[in-house]
Amino acid sequence: MSKVTSDKALPLIHDAQVVARSRLFHIEKLDLEFSNGARREFERMKGSGRGAVMLVPFLDANTLLLVREYAAGTHSYQLGFPKGLIDPGEDSLQAGNRELMEEVGYGAKTLHRLHRVSMAPAFFNASMEVLIAEDLYPHRLEGDEPEPLEVVPWSVQDLDGLLDREDFTEARSIAALLLTERWLRNR
Repeated sequence: MSKVTSDKALPLIHDAQVVARSRLFHIEKLDLEFSNGARREFERMKGSGRGAVMLVPFLDANTLLLVREYAAGTHSYQLGFPKGLIDPGEDSLQAGNRELMEEVGYGAKTLHRLHRVSMAPAFFNASMEVLIAEDLYPHRLEGDEPEPLEVVPWSVQDLDGLLDREDFTEARSIAALLLTERWLRNR
């Protein structure tokens, strides 16, 4: 695989100010100057900087596990892969195993890193590492969800059926599914 790089200089940040804060994010206003002299103000959401993880758990060679949980942004229940923030002091594999135990009730003896993804990088600085979880064993940890998550088994033989569902729309879960499909082909 070839890497595409750019010799283009990054814009100069003349000023950065936090203009709003919430429990999870800071909104930062940037005063930027581009290499051609153009000046613009941009706003971006800044996360914790620790990142997040998403897991594609394999109950067995033919069965994925998903969770159905409330999505406040769309005020709906969505089907997707378990995910969560990396806590202070954790690496992505430790966070992935913890999230799996909290949301699905299993730990994983084997975790594979698939890919790092970002969402709306023009406005958001957070990234998420997608992991495959295999060799599962029952182990539940208390999570921070307000209600128990429904765990939904899904056959790897019906990945197109998952993509056809109206409640499987989150872009990171779709990216994780397509990365998993490629991983399965290349095994």
